[in-house]
Amino acid sequence: MTTDSPFADLDGYVAIPRAAGLALSPDGRRLVVGVSTLDAKKTKWVPGLWEVDPAGERPARRLTRSKQGESGAVFTPGGDLLFVSSRPAADAEGDGDGAASLWRMPAGGGDPEVIASPPGGVAGVVVAREAGVVVAGSPMLPSAADAEHDERLREQRKEAAVSAILHEEYPIRYWDHDLGSGRTRLLAGLPGEQLRDVTGHIGRALDFESTWDVSPDGRTIVAAWTVAEPGGSQRDTLATIDVGTGERRVLAEDADHEYSEPRFSPDGSRIAVVVHERPTASKIGDSWLAVLPAGGGEPRALTESWDRWPHGPEWTPDGSALVVVADDLGHAPLWRVDASTGAVTRLTVSGAYSDVRISPDGRWVYALRSFVDSPPAPYRVAIDGSAAEALPGPGPAVEVPGRVEEVVTTASDGARVRAWLALPRSASAEAPAPLLLWIHGGPLGSWNAWQWRWNPWLAVAQGYAVLLPDPAISVGYGLDFIQRGWGDWGAAPYTDLMSITDTAIERPDIDEHRTAAMGGSFGGYLANWVAGHTDRFKAIVTHASLWALDQMGGTTDGAFWWGRELSPEASSRNSPHLSAHRISTPMLVIHGDKDYRVPIGEGLRLWWDLVSRSAAEDGSSPHKFLYFPDENHWVLTPNHAKVWYQTVLAFLASHVLGKEWQRPELLG
Repeated sequence: MTTDSPFADLDGYVAIPRAAGLALSPDGRRLVVGVSTLDAKKTKWVPGLWEVDPAGERPARRLTRSKQGESGAVFTPGGDLLFVSSRPAADAEGDGDGAASLWRMPAGGGDPEVIASPPGGVAGVVVAREAGVVVAGSPMLPSAADAEHDERLREQRKEAAVSAILHEEYPIRYWDHDLGSGRTRLLAGLPGEQLRDVTGHIGRALDFESTWDVSPDGRTIVAAWTVAEPGGSQRDTLATIDVGTGERRVLAEDADHEYSEPRFSPDGSRIAVVVHERPTASKIGDSWLAVLPAGGGEPRALTESWDRWPHGPEWTPDGSALVVVADDLGHAPLWRVDASTGAVTRLTVSGAYSDVRISPDGRWVYALRSFVDSPPAPYRVAIDGSAAEALPGPGPAVEVPGRVEEVVTTASDGARVRAWLALPRSASAEAPAPLLLWIHGGPLGSWNAWQWRWNPWLAVAQGYAVLLPDPAISVGYGLDFIQRGWGDWGAAPYTDLMSITDTAIERPDIDEHRTAAMGGSFGGYLANWVAGHTDRFKAIVTHASLWALDQMGGTTDGAFWWGRELSPEASSRNSPHLSAHRISTPMLVIHGDKDYRVPIGEGLRLWWDLVSRSAAEDGSSPHKFLYFPDENHWVLTPNHAKVWYQTVLAFLASHVLGKEWQRPELLG
């Protein structure tokens, strides 16, 4: 067991600072990164803001500190830093744990001040790069005429102890929260002015993962705008809103396509947007980057012929190109896309990038970079791809207890299937390591970035080699690779997993007789499928997993998606629950009660299907069920994360390593 790193100690692991989000000042001299750290009681992570030197010369310094935390940093044209926090104002009563307000930290120094505090809070703050107009999302009750009316209605509900929600449209939930009774509207105004409601009650239009941008002159908002369809379905269109009048205009609306991540060009004349071809149960849809005139006109595809999926577009200052992220062969590099020709140039070699920001002189791209073996950290990349270097971040670099190698195999249909293999330093032909097959979620995912929730290095620190494969339906390998598993989850995705496992155990530093499998979400689905179709593994862990697809399809938070991915016949053919009678491998089932993406019924039904088939005379079972009453699809609190890893590692140790079962102390 490795003892020289925080991965050998869960207290040390949860204490590692976690970076997320970047903001760059208009003059390019200040780079702000969000960093979450444990609070004093070590029961939650609290986000704060740090300043990083874009030139890489000065050490990082902390800008904010409160028990509530700060996030969502963005700069005004004058250099003031705006952020979102529920911290109390200087003259406020109470502890400030209510709705999040919008704060301003003056560029010249001084204490932050609240500049907007709508009753429902604020999120998704963007600022017009020339005019300084602020646009933010804020939930309001359906009948609220304005913020004051919304506040009165909320007080009435609170005083009457009413939490009921009357729904008049679908959906009603999303991931881990109820949609309603407040629904997102857009507010706009200059800092220091009262933000005005510029949309009114618009129902579901901005409730899911909608994003918006504001033109440089502050006159126009562009947003991914959700509209209803027959049969409880919906689609994302592209719309603009006049900030002065609230007049709304549809820019792009097509029954066969959806739109996301709109971005105004630096001169405000064009809008870049990611276009998604809608999938069917038999065919995966493509995605590409497009540009259209801000005043209206047909979107012009830039990357339609590129067999990769771009996201997170950011314009270069001269408007000649955009920088995007796209998964590619186990990485998520930065790419430069010419705004005229659509020509694509790769800027980075390895790692996974996010939160792209571009310097005002157009020389540097700033982003957070992570990889399987390194957590997110601020980087700067030359716009021509000639250099990529780490910047002095808020904390020391994290050293993992092992190394990463690539494993490649050829599937039965000739497809190339690859994986990352995280190995302990001690693994050798003389001391082969037990193997843990860890299956990613999605299903449209890839093992290419650091994972806090599914971190393989905690298992590596216990001596396991962890195989992180990208089977059929993974992204970064082209449409044909996804299509291999589309609508047939139990076929190529499963056989790819078995093929890559076969290749891994041929290595002399892997112990083929001590193996286990685990996965979460879609990875949990595949773990369940594996359990019913092979007995090669000593133990299987399944988290937030799909079990009975007939039940799952109508109870998930967005059931309209289901029919776009699996036909009724495919759901029946690929449902793991039909093979429950063949499961002989001990399973650890994990589920959170507030999981609305894969509802708790899946975990409950799986648990019953397992224990009801246990034949021991004393009623005992080799299976276990770790249940979180107040967690969702993910386990988000520090102590619950520790319990999750403690239970998983103890279960694996008892079945794979032959150790005595030890119940985690925090579970009594």
